[in-house]
Amino acid sequence: MPSRRLRSAWRIASIKKEQKMPKMKTKSSAKRRFRLTATGKVRFNSAYRRHRLISKTKAAKERNQGTKLMADGDAAKVKRYMLPNG
Repeated sequence: MPSRRLRSAWRIASIKKEQKMPKMKTKSSAKRRFRLTATGKVRFNSAYRRHRLISKTKAAKERNQGTKLMADGDAAKVKRYMLPNG
């Protein structure tokens, strides 16, 4: 078995040989749930539209139709998760 000094030398040599930055990856969950608009705002689908719709009022169902724009504070966090894409 090689000595400790020799093993550390091998480790340093292998690190110097690689010298590549790691790939930046998106959070897959953010990639599926959000998308960016042309102006850089974050768009997301409304919640409360999947089930138990009979017990909800018509106004509540209409209010939750379609997509919405996220508030700036939350959008900053989402953009950080989606770094390579925006």
